[in-house]
Amino acid sequence: MIIRIVKLTIHPEKTEEFLSIYESHMAQIRGMTGCEKLELLQEKGRYSNMLMTYSYWQSEDDLEVYRNSDLFLKVWKTVKPLFCAKPEAWSMERKCEL
Repeated sequence: MIIRIVKLTIHPEKTEEFLSIYESHMAQIRGMTGCEKLELLQEKGRYSNMLMTYSYWQSEDDLEVYRNSDLFLKVWKTVKPLFCAKPEAWSMERKCEL
């Protein structure tokens, strides 16, 4: 299992637009082969324009297929202009679970 964490910082005035775009594509992303779970988190305090996605993939290959898909390219092209900082991303694997 691969957990992909992506930190996205959106122009504050564009946050609602980002949320709308992303939420309209979440079902399609979840439907990609190997996607086990997808979460979008929003900072609760004064930095509500900072969001993180957590996506859970069966394998690195499944994640790469998604990252090279028409769906990813379409969504990325739409949301990229809304960023006010460079996205940060990590691919993690679980080492222990409570």
